[in-house]
Order: sequence, then structure tokens, then C-alpha cells
Amino acid sequence: MKQSIFFIILTLGLFGCQDVKQPEKPKNLIAKDKMVDILLETYLANAARSIDNKSIISKGIKMDSLVYKKFGIDSLQFVKSNSYYAADVNTYIKIVQEVEARLTGMQQKMDSIRADNKRKDSIGKQKFEDKINAEPVKDSLI
Repeated sequence: MKQSIFFIILTLGLFGCQDVKQPEKPKNLIAKDKMVDILLETYLANAARSIDNKSIISKGIKMDSLVYKKFGIDSLQFVKSNSYYAADVNTYIKIVQEVEARLTGMQQKMDSIRADNKRKDSIGKQKFEDKINAEPVKDSLI
């Protein structure tokens, strides 16, 4: 009895997965390189929201609209293109890996700038402390 129920569930599961339809290619499909750029900007916009969402809302900034305007697309075109690429997992993984690589490169660049600024700050701080701790110059007139 238990084996027949298991067999029925397994059979229904296999047949249930057979009719998965891929979305058709949109007429105005966004190119892969442009899709990488759009996703990069979208991730950066989401990061900005997570840092200071109150000021973004108070200023009335629509982050998604800005991204769409920057790339000359609309939300429907983005959704259709994103769905099309997401249907092919291997292609979408390559797109996301490219976005991740660019984000990592941006982070490394920012980290190196911060490290340079800290080094310059420590040098400037040392010079300032040297001036403070220096012996006062004696005037020959006094």
C-alpha cells in the first residue's frame, strides 16, 4: 500500500514538471551587456535604500525610475527581459557573476582609496603633532 502511494506521487510529480514553458523572446530584449549594467545599478540603488531610505523617500526619489530612465527602458521591458534570461539558468548565472565581479572590483577600488586616505591622514596628523610638540622659537629681542 505504501509503495503504491509513493509510486503514484512520484509519477504525478514527474508528469507535473513536464509542461514547463519557457517565456518567448521579447521583441525589445535588452542585450546581455546592458542587462549587466542595469542589474548593477539596481543592486547599487537597493544598497542606497538600505543605508538611508528615509531621506530617499522624503526627497521623493524613485530609484527604479532613475535606473530605467538612465538606460532608456521601461519597467515592462526590464521584467520581460529579466524573465527571459532567468528562464535559462546558465545564462542568468553568467550575468549575475559579471555583476558580482564588477561590484567586487568597485569595492576593492573604494577600499584602496580609503586606505590611501587613512595613510595620508596619519602622515598629516604626525606632522601636526610634531609642530605642537616642537620647542618654541626663542626671539633674540626678548
